[in-house]
Amino acid sequence: MRRLFPVTDQTSAADREWSLDDLAEAYAYPALDPGAHWLRANMVSTLDGAAQHDGRSQPISGESDMRIFGTLRALADVVVVGAETVRQEGYRPARAREAFAARREAAGQGPAPAIAVITASMDLDFTLPLFTSPLVPTLVLTGAAAPADRVAAAAASGAEVVVAGEGSAVDPGRAVRELAARGLRRQLTEGGPRLLGQFVAADVLDELCLTISPTLTAGDAQRIAGGPSVTVPHRLVPACVLEEAGFLFTSYRRI
Repeated sequence: MRRLFPVTDQTSAADREWSLDDLAEAYAYPALDPGAHWLRANMVSTLDGAAQHDGRSQPISGESDMRIFGTLRALADVVVVGAETVRQEGYRPARAREAFAARREAAGQGPAPAIAVITASMDLDFTLPLFTSPLVPTLVLTGAAAPADRVAAAAASGAEVVVAGEGSAVDPGRAVRELAARGLRRQLTEGGPRLLGQFVAADVLDELCLTISPTLTAGDAQRIAGGPSVTVPHRLVPACVLEEAGFLFTSYRRI
């Protein structure tokens, strides 16, 4: 792997083996003021803009991308994901990683990040391990008018139900704040595209970590973000660009 940006000396762009500690340093969250929070997204896209192939992101990913995927999870307090992505990708609880144990302990974090699922309908299988046997209780964020029987099923499974919106819909800004209020301030969303689009439209996304896969798929797959359009495009600035095996690993932060 080699760093393309920022380049600070003659050796920083050299192609070399990167350790997990190297990746953790490259993707470290910024220092946060008391009460502040930081929401980053991690997504992958083909050269022609597809965020998925046959409904899943795995076919356009790769070994290096999965190492970064695991690193970003290991740095987060909470992984925020939409219900459709949970269903499509077969989400399981986040696991403890020995390689990151000391780093997490020093940061005051538990052994693994919590998973927070955003859902309006509560149409989820609450018998899955994601809800019944996580290291850290899974959170389910929904609206105040969510079906009472589904709320009860979620609670019975061991999940923590968090109201983050009026009616049935979840308010993206409120969801971020509710998580931060529970001490989950280093936030990571893995999508899907509809959820990321909602965070973008609500202007609560602080950072985008985008893997550009050296593949072409054509077809009509979703982009990394969908849903309502913003009035004025949001401008981000590059923070880091890495390359390995033709994959570009980029990080952009809000100005």
